[in-house]
Amino acid sequence: MGVVTVVIVIAGVWGSWGCAQHVMLSKGREQGTMTVSRCAEEICWGPYEPVSTGSTARDRVDIERSVAVETGETYTVVVKPGSSDVVRTGPAGLLHAWVPLGGALLLAAVIVAGGLRMVRSAWVLGGAGLALITAAWVAL
Repeated sequence: MGVVTVVIVIAGVWGSWGCAQHVMLSKGREQGTMTVSRCAEEICWGPYEPVSTGSTARDRVDIERSVAVETGETYTVVVKPGSSDVVRTGPAGLLHAWVPLGGALLLAAVIVAGGLRMVRSAWVLGGAGLALITAAWVAL
């Protein structure tokens, strides 16, 4: 059960790191603002206005559609290197990127409590996961 718990937490970090790395390590990357003009089922797009030096304006960049992305709104973003995909920056973007880890912590808490019989540790894991997800929801 301990190995399963560790694998679940590592999977949560792995799932979060894909977006979180661009938000946390944004120095030297193209930064700017994006105004969402249209959305499809899983993606939204709109024009990109650069803020950082060396960044170029684009007619269209894509952002993953979520409950936090609304048509007509402007968001601060960072461009993923070598693509036209962007990720939200700032506290809201950082918390949103780490939501998969929050879910993994909640799942790991159930396994730690039920499989390992470590109730206090399970409460800590579950509380951390719930706090992360709640903070992301409030920030967005």
